[in-house]
Amino acid sequence: MNKTVLVTGGTGFVAGWCVVKLLEQGYTVRTTVRNPQKESLVRSSVSRIVNANERLSVYCADLTSDDGWDEAMKGCDYVLHVASPMSSKSKNPDDLIIPAKEGTLRVLRTAAKAVVSRVVFTSSCAAAKPPLAGPDSDNDESLWTNLNDANLDTYRRSKIRAERSAWDFMKTCDTGMTLATVLPGAILGPVLHTESLGSVQVVSRLLTGRMPGTPRLGFNISDVRDLADLHLLAMTSPVAAGQRFIGTGDFLWMKEIAETLRHSLGEAANKVPRRSLPDLLMRLMARIDPTLRSVTPTLGRKHNHSSAKAQTLLGWKPRPGKDSVTDCAKSLISSGALQAMK
Repeated sequence: MNKTVLVTGGTGFVAGWCVVKLLEQGYTVRTTVRNPQKESLVRSSVSRIVNANERLSVYCADLTSDDGWDEAMKGCDYVLHVASPMSSKSKNPDDLIIPAKEGTLRVLRTAAKAVVSRVVFTSSCAAAKPPLAGPDSDNDESLWTNLNDANLDTYRRSKIRAERSAWDFMKTCDTGMTLATVLPGAILGPVLHTESLGSVQVVSRLLTGRMPGTPRLGFNISDVRDLADLHLLAMTSPVAAGQRFIGTGDFLWMKEIAETLRHSLGEAANKVPRRSLPDLLMRLMARIDPTLRSVTPTLGRKHNHSSAKAQTLLGWKPRPGKDSVTDCAKSLISSGALQAMK
């Protein structure tokens, strides 16, 4: 294998597993970090699974600056653009939305200049949702989330606008470069390190007892290992060019996740709550906890996403969601991460 792939955001949960899978398949891999001191974290975490030898290079590049991207991209055949700003302390939504959008365009412009063959962009199922407060629904890639939905939080808006801007860019790209996008749900599975937890916090909060009960919330599970596989399939498959792919498996309610933890972990799940949280209590809590405000409209609602397209066109096979929950929990326990969270 003499192909070279750049993975943006090497310290991230999904990006780390993409690096692992690429190395396992013999690719030469480059990845980016914002802080050069994070190179050791990338190498040590990847090395837990695969030999991160001379086929892995780490470059310093930030989505908010042009610096470093030309060097990181030069000579690459493919780009997996996984990096995205996760949060902002600012109360101005544009402080998160603009870096996500402009960072995506920066990566695409540089990739086109470097004559990259294909870019795979990590979007989100948040970009393919019906109104959050609407009735139960079954959804596929043909749906685009309405940005006028008042219940959308800033992170969801940032992912939607970033993907929209990517497809708009491709309308005028004349280098032969193609684009595919991958839309994950709640990403679980074994952690390589604990600096970027994201959806994994759902499991960690249940295990540590920081969640007093399970709300009537549910989501499609995306196993991080399967998601990395899907990125590679979207990268190399001729039929993936110009396509969106939902990368989700089973839909699980929080109650089912808690039950899975108790069943698979035994005494290690002693702090996992057994009671349910009433919707009214969740809405009251949301008044003082901003992180809950974006999820209360979906209480009791099942917005299911189908990955039939990825399975049919690319031969992708997601594992059972309960396996992802269990493996995620076991990795948190074995890494000692839960002790630091208590």
